[in-house]
Amino acid sequence: MKRLVLICCLVSFVVSCRSKKAIVTKKPKNSTEQVEVKVETNKTEEKVTVTTPKVYANKVEKYIDTYKKIAQNEMQLYHIPASITLAQGILESGSGNGRLSVQANNHFGIKCHKWTGKKIYHDDDEKQECFRKYKDAKYSFRDHSLFLTERKRYAKLFKLKKEDYKGWAKGLRAAGYATDRKYPQKLISLIERYKLYEFDKEVLGDTYVKYEEPVLSDALTYTVVKGDTLYSISRKYNISVKELQNINGLYDNTISIGQALIVRPSSKN
Repeated sequence: MKRLVLICCLVSFVVSCRSKKAIVTKKPKNSTEQVEVKVETNKTEEKVTVTTPKVYANKVEKYIDTYKKIAQNEMQLYHIPASITLAQGILESGSGNGRLSVQANNHFGIKCHKWTGKKIYHDDDEKQECFRKYKDAKYSFRDHSLFLTERKRYAKLFKLKKEDYKGWAKGLRAAGYATDRKYPQKLISLIERYKLYEFDKEVLGDTYVKYEEPVLSDALTYTVVKGDTLYSISRKYNISVKELQNINGLYDNTISIGQALIVRPSSKN
């Protein structure tokens, strides 16, 4: 009798196992979408969703995808172009891989100043300087917005069009955000290479107007060479330093080798 019961149990187990069939929707190569797995039984059909990790071409693209929504939200609240915020984050944090961003969630290299929160010490312009430490990266983005909006030296930036990422990039350097003379060019290069201005466009919607720098057809330009200063160029072309700054949109006396400067405005203006 016991032997008969055992045989019945084995048969029941085999039938039960064979009554289930798993159907997996084939995932295309390099797909970043979710995969739906269907498990069919003799009575019901169960669906299980499996999320596959996204595949990025490089660490910069991963950074952009991770923080684009946060940057756009900050743009809506504080009127700082998302393109500028993302480009600064990429540059300052090494696309999220720098020590400050990894250990302190500090994506913008903001130093302690009057900070009362947690801190981290890191070599920068000087050894072991004090930097702010955040619980989450999103707080670093918010602090970046507050840092720019609450300091008078950045007030001129908010008079620029939000589409004018070039003006913002130059203005940040002129206001003292960074000491690197090529800081504006680096930001502009990132924005144009990864089309970060598209995130500004999404936020502004129908009000977005692509910003175009004025083209002066008969204006005379001069390309900066090693040893040039605004003063030496102004003497050469009989124009004041202030005029050079105004017609070229410069906020200070910083110029770089290879930069094209307008030294005589168009006669049409």
